[in-house]
Amino acid sequence: MIYSGKAISVRATDDGIAELCFDLQDESINKFNALTLNELKEATAAIAADASLKGVIVTSAKPVFIVGADIMEFGTQFGGSEDEVADKILSINFDIFNAFEDLPIPTVAAINGIALGGGLEMGLVCDYRVMSTAARIGLPETKLGIIPGYGGTTRLPRLIGADNAIEWIASGKEQKAEQALRFGAVDAVVTPELLHESAVSLLQQCIDGKLDYKAKRREKQEPLKLNKIEATMVFETAKAFVAGQAGPHYPAPVTAIKVMQKAAGMSRDDALREEARGIAKMAGTLAAKNLIGLFLGDQVLAKSGKALAKKAGKVERAAVLGAGIMGGGIAYQSALKGTPIIMKDIAQAGIDLGLAEASKLLSKQVERGRMSVAEMAGVLNNIQPSLSYDGFDNVDVVVEAVVENPKVKHAVLTETETHIRDDAVLASNTSTISITHLAEPLKRPENFCGMHFFNPVHRMPLVEVIRGKETGEEAIARTVAYALAMGKKPIVVNDCPGFLVNRILSPYLGAFIGLVKRGIDFTTIDRAMERFGWPMGPAYLCDVVGIDTGVHAGAVMAEGFPDRMKYDFKTCQEVMFENERFGQKNGRGYYAYETDKRGRPKKIIDEDVAALLAPVIDGNETLSDEAIVDSMMIPMCLESVRCLEDGIAASATDVDLALIYGIGFPPFRGGALHYIDDVGIKMFVARADELAAAAGALKAMYLPTEKLREMAASGDTFFGTAASGRK
Repeated sequence: MIYSGKAISVRATDDGIAELCFDLQDESINKFNALTLNELKEATAAIAADASLKGVIVTSAKPVFIVGADIMEFGTQFGGSEDEVADKILSINFDIFNAFEDLPIPTVAAINGIALGGGLEMGLVCDYRVMSTAARIGLPETKLGIIPGYGGTTRLPRLIGADNAIEWIASGKEQKAEQALRFGAVDAVVTPELLHESAVSLLQQCIDGKLDYKAKRREKQEPLKLNKIEATMVFETAKAFVAGQAGPHYPAPVTAIKVMQKAAGMSRDDALREEARGIAKMAGTLAAKNLIGLFLGDQVLAKSGKALAKKAGKVERAAVLGAGIMGGGIAYQSALKGTPIIMKDIAQAGIDLGLAEASKLLSKQVERGRMSVAEMAGVLNNIQPSLSYDGFDNVDVVVEAVVENPKVKHAVLTETETHIRDDAVLASNTSTISITHLAEPLKRPENFCGMHFFNPVHRMPLVEVIRGKETGEEAIARTVAYALAMGKKPIVVNDCPGFLVNRILSPYLGAFIGLVKRGIDFTTIDRAMERFGWPMGPAYLCDVVGIDTGVHAGAVMAEGFPDRMKYDFKTCQEVMFENERFGQKNGRGYYAYETDKRGRPKKIIDEDVAALLAPVIDGNETLSDEAIVDSMMIPMCLESVRCLEDGIAASATDVDLALIYGIGFPPFRGGALHYIDDVGIKMFVARADELAAAAGALKAMYLPTEKLREMAASGDTFFGTAASGRK
């Protein structure tokens, strides 16, 4: 044994080949935490000191190679000024990764599984890379608001070319083995059982002089082979394109390109200095802080979900009641992810609509090359259409997705309960109706809960699992297990009107109603909120959701929270509804809609809308973008605070993740409660009070809670850190 640690061991074979193996103790994965980095430094020194060694293969004892840096330690690594962060990164690169790359003997990485971020960068410091067909590689750092920091922007473009490296790094996408080989990121691809043998064989060719590993190494250490004109064309074109794709709120992809451009004519060490400055700059941004926080929160959510699901066991078979667009979407998602499902409706027309929805979604997968026709047929075979309850005695979960009407749902749920096993879970896909109320006529209310999908089901990751007054923990656990099996992100919430997401969304739309009443043009509001980071403004959102759906939900919310969500004036929403302008579903809402070349609805300005809204507009005000954003965001954020205080959500993280996954809250802002922290709670409360004083009938929406005022006075925050003010 040449070296033995808690994360890395190095053994030598009789023929002088050393095997450096990553195997982090007490973890299911390998990652670059402080322990692993320190042991890599020590192991490299031990290899360098052994003159008998002829070469090194780098392996993993786990199913993954190395998943990347330990994000839990980013706070330590990224603490301090930009110069201090850059120095920390440079120390790691020079003392650890460069030291390994500069070993006087050849090195080969045997990439057996996922190698992301620092995992791929470990592979890049090796002279050659052999990859399993089961493995995936990539540099996903830009998705966290940062850039690769262990040499990724330096070595990858020198291996696969600047244009390809730009695409890999700016997108952050994972690459399959065949793609990695085609681009030249790896030197061979083999089946898993041949990986070790192939890596040793490749290393032996280096030892025997059949492969010039020193020349291969020099490619990564010398400037890019591009003249000035070529470099300008590649990098300037890429910067313009990526900036347009990423938008102004996500600077990391463009920063990565700028780093590669500046470093193109540099040696390895100077390029690494440029990279360290780039990552240090990005690490200090709010976008990076919030995106990293989102990633960590998602890990916590996944862990708690898996723990619940483990208690419930696997959901073997499911059913959905109501075949329409929503039922068809649920059936599609369930069948696609491997859980057979019965799709029941009372009419053949409904069945046809549900099957058509599933077929349409599957056909798109085939068209994009993500699925074969045979695989599509297999998924469709997992959907059993039915006009009766045949087979319902053999399902674990039934999701009710009929019309949003309490009387109809009561009738359907009570009837269904008589056809399912006593231990089967019955769940309602209601978006607003109280789960406790829906459970009233049921004989087994402990087996009933809410399972609220967001539309469109196949795209929106969130599922709210709603606990009613009598819902049992087993029902919650099984519903969470089913949601996870469907590839969704379940968040368990307690019952109240609108549950979590729609309750928080309602004051946001109420603020929109208030601004329109004051004479602010809805297109101006939409543009301001889109510039803030929302995927669409509130008027466009209402059109996409459906004005009729919004009016119905608004009535439920008004009854539940009359002080904040009931209006004593006629609203723009009511005007749209009365004029049968339901949005995209009938081609007319705040905007008119026409079909584009891809068959998608495209919004256009409809001059008739201004005249329709004129009777409900009281003023002719103009507001800055910042004032519009404050008017829209403060009621939403305050309702988020109330949901946390009322115990509707278990944690601030759950609140923020629900908004991001459910309604597209700008991820780089971290969620409503992160946003309050970043503004500064004291400043947020002061601004809310200013708006409340001028809000008239909508004053209650803008009033901070007493607990929030206490937090402002004490300096407390929701997530333990606070910005110095608005950014």
